[in-house]
Amino acid sequence: MKQVTTVGIDLAKNVFTLHGVDAAGNTVLRKTVRREKVMELVAALPPCLIGMEACTGAHEWARRFSAYGHRVGIMMARFVAPYRKSSKNDSNVAEAICEAVSRPIMRFVPVKSAEQQAILSLHRVRQGFIEQRTATLNRIRGLLAEFGVVLPQRPEQVRRAAVLVAEALPALARDAIADLREHLAYLDERISGYERQLIALAKQHEPARRIQDVCGVGPLTASALTASIASGHEFPNGRQFAAWLGLVPRQYSTGGKTRLGRITKRGDAYLRTLLMLGARAVLHSVAQKTDRLSRWAIAVRARRGYHRAIIAVAAKNARIIWALLANNRSYTMQP
Repeated sequence: MKQVTTVGIDLAKNVFTLHGVDAAGNTVLRKTVRREKVMELVAALPPCLIGMEACTGAHEWARRFSAYGHRVGIMMARFVAPYRKSSKNDSNVAEAICEAVSRPIMRFVPVKSAEQQAILSLHRVRQGFIEQRTATLNRIRGLLAEFGVVLPQRPEQVRRAAVLVAEALPALARDAIADLREHLAYLDERISGYERQLIALAKQHEPARRIQDVCGVGPLTASALTASIASGHEFPNGRQFAAWLGLVPRQYSTGGKTRLGRITKRGDAYLRTLLMLGARAVLHSVAQKTDRLSRWAIAVRARRGYHRAIIAVAAKNARIIWALLANNRSYTMQP
C-alpha cells in the first residue's frame, strides 16, 4: 500500500473498483469494495493522485478524498475511453482511469464545492419547471387542436385563448383545460420563487456582481457561471473557456488546410444557452449604443449574419467573463 502513487477508481452506486500503480507503473492495488468501505480503504493509502470519471457523486467523493491529502483529478469519460485496452468492465475502466489521470496533458473537470453544487441545483430545478411549463402549454394546444382550435405557439396567446375557447368545449374537456391552467399557475409561481432566490444569491456574491457589468450577463447567468467555474483558474485563457462551453468552431483540418465547421456544442448546454440568450439581447440593443463592443457587434452582424453574430458575441462575453474572474478585475466599457 505504501508504494501506491496513482489510483484509478471506477465509481458506481454500490460497488467501486480501484486500480493502483507505483512510481514505476507496476500494478500494486486491484480491489473491488462496497460503497461503505471506500473511505476506509482510501484513508489507509499514502497521499497520492486519485482519478475518477465525471459522473454522479464525483465532486462529493473528490472533496472527501482531498481531506486525506490526496490530489484528485476528475475527467470526462470520453477522455478516459482511449486508454481502455480491452472490453468495458469495472476492472478495465479503473485501470484506464489510473492511466489517464497520470497524463500531463489530461484535461480535468474543476472540483466544485458543496455551495457551488447547491446553487447549481437551484438552476437545475428551475430549468426543470420551465420544461414542465412548456410541456403543459403544448398539452393545452394539443387538446384544443382536437376540437379544431389551432393556437399559435406564443405562450401569452395560448394562455389568453385557453380561457376564451374553453367556454365552448364540453364540460369534461373544459375541466381538463382548467386543471392545466391551474398547473401552469403553480409552475409560474415556483419558477418565480427560484428566480428571486437566485437573484438574491447573485447580489450577495461579489464575483457574480462584477461580471453582471458585462453587456448580456444578468444575475441568473452570473450565478450559474460563478457556481460552475469559481475563479476560472482551471482555464489557461479565455479561448479555452469558450471552447469548454462549446462556442468555438469544430475543426476538421488536415494537410495544412484549415476546415472550420459549426460550433462544437461541447460542455454545459445550460451555460451556453444563457450566454446566447444574453448575446441575443445585446444585438437587439446595439443600435442605440456607440461603445466599442456595440460597434463590433453591428459589424459582425452585417458581415456574417444575425445567427453567427449571436455566437460571436456569446464567445466574446465568455472570454471577458473569464478575464474578469481569473484576474479579479472589474469590467470597464471602452468608448
